[in-house]
Amino acid sequence: MSDNMSSSADSIENYSKNIQKAIKALQRGEMILLFDLEGREAETDFTIAANAVTPEDVRWMRKDAGGLICVALDSDASEELGLPFMADVMREANQCSTALHKIVEKGGDLKYDSRSSFSIWVNHRDTRTGIPDNDRALTINKLGEIVEKTLKGDEVHFGTEFRTPGHVATLRAAKGLVHERMGQTELSIALAKIAGITPAMVVCEMLDDETGRALEKDDAINYGKDNDLVFVEGEEVVEAYDIWLKSQ
Repeated sequence: MSDNMSSSADSIENYSKNIQKAIKALQRGEMILLFDLEGREAETDFTIAANAVTPEDVRWMRKDAGGLICVALDSDASEELGLPFMADVMREANQCSTALHKIVEKGGDLKYDSRSSFSIWVNHRDTRTGIPDNDRALTINKLGEIVEKTLKGDEVHFGTEFRTPGHVATLRAAKGLVHERMGQTELSIALAKIAGITPAMVVCEMLDDETGRALEKDDAINYGKDNDLVFVEGEEVVEAYDIWLKSQ
């Protein structure tokens, strides 16, 4: 157990019972369900630590969740690794294709936030095509490893392990996390910090097989009950994160 995890474990009684359950599940490498906020995306995501993901977890997410399987990454680690926001990459690429300035997101484009958190899409260099469950699990695990090494101060070079374009979307968390942006990216990284685990988290939206839209919150809650998964709301995470910050 890391020093951060030990600290979190010692103070776990400071959090709500539900957050305590979520912390313990994440520390065990288990999946939880994470809802952002009514009036925002209002989506529930499968959420699990990148280091813990198996090919079976990837299969579970693509079959039962159905959304995009992404890896949210700590802001400091992203900066140290040189991972840009995709929108910035597209703006720079406009020099090669002048049509891009009409496509890349700008203020007001998103109905739920001021900007997206997408960074680059990657495959680990040991994968073949990058898309099978085992390939994506490997890429996800290695993203968790490189974030952990970076935050420990180890010298790492992102390009020696990963190539782009690839099949795993990375998300760069806002510096201020939930105090700056209330996305699944920031909520999941805030949970990782509270739990004392490596802040590299997999998120995948739950979709409704019949409507094709985001799964209704009540349906996601019932799915959690049926599958013994902790269901956590964004507001609970913010409250717990504020408690965690005060303890640092």
